Amino acid sequence: PLSGVSLSVQPPGAQVALGDRLVLSCAVAAGAGPLSFSWHREGSGAPLGTGPRLELPHVGDKDSGHYQCRVSDGNSVAESVPLNVTVL
Repeated sequence: PLSGVSLSVQPPGAQVALGDRLVLSCAVAAGAGPLSFSWHREGSGAPLGTGPRLELPHVGDKDSGHYQCRVSDGNSVAESVPLNVTVL
């Protein structure tokens, strides 16, 4: 089964200046087969992206909030702990 979904972020500390670039990466410790990724921000229905990496080239005020990576292997789904991103 899927386990150990974790997020990493650039810039470190998840504090990004207005207009700067934010990059989130999703890693899976254990999981077999083709994995599908989706990115979600609190309150956003549609995924922000699909893939192990989410890049926001120019963040705006509305990009603050908790981000989460959801991973599926076709049988089970695992989610990362939400990561709080602050736009300065």
